[in-house]
Amino acid sequence: MLQITLHEILTKVKNKRTKIEKIECLRKYDTPELRSILKSSFDPNIVWLLPVGEVPYNQREFHLGDGSHKFLANEVSSLYNFIQGGNSKLKTSKREQMFIELLECLHETEAKLLIIAKDKKLGSIYKISDVLVKEAFEWNDEKYYKL
Repeated sequence: MLQITLHEILTKVKNKRTKIEKIECLRKYDTPELRSILKSSFDPNIVWLLPVGEVPYNQREFHLGDGSHKFLANEVSSLYNFIQGGNSKLKTSKREQMFIELLECLHETEAKLLIIAKDKKLGSIYKISDVLVKEAFEWNDEKYYKL
């Protein structure tokens, strides 16, 4: 069975016309991994310890789901390395190299999604708002899902 990617889920949400449809779609595909990616982009308390903008990585040609690449959902547990309060022992150069290596193992759509999340631009790219995400997952400014 082919695994649905986080990019595919967020694209489905983007393509919904109404707020209610978008919320239903987020809830349908609700996983801790999806929540973590959303939180990393929308929660103002999450600070990425990486430069904003393009990342100099070698985008590889992977065929989605052919086993030659990793899925972002399976790599979410490593994102603490790139976020303030996560792995404080990493030097900046090592952290950036690890991020590049992660991007190079992902399908291009998921690598781009991760860069967008890092830059806190998921909302504008996938046409969702922090208000919508909070409503879908019953979050508020004090109670975000733990990353």
